Amino acid sequence: MAWVLLCVAGLLEVAWSIGLKYTDGFTRLWPSVGTGLAIVASMLLLSYAARTLPIGTAYGVWVGIGAAGAAVLGILVLDEPATAARIFFICLLLVSVVGLKATSGP
Repeated sequence: MAWVLLCVAGLLEVAWSIGLKYTDGFTRLWPSVGTGLAIVASMLLLSYAARTLPIGTAYGVWVGIGAAGAAVLGILVLDEPATAARIFFICLLLVSVVGLKATSGP
């Protein structure tokens, strides 16, 4: 169950990081509210997952999902450049997340 919570927390991190782009410096009400709720929910789920999982693994996976997800959505939704180097490093992030999961123990 901790891994499910951690994955949802990571997806919420993607949501709030992309949401920051739409808050316009927290001057737009509804994007700011949605982003704030996603931040709180993401942190809460991370803290619940960290009760069971090693904190280094939990935090690393959380950040990895968030960073990779934000980069991919930046490319797909925000018209950020999709260079070969960026795609390579996004893949490297995902390999790192899988590696942390695989080496975290039972």
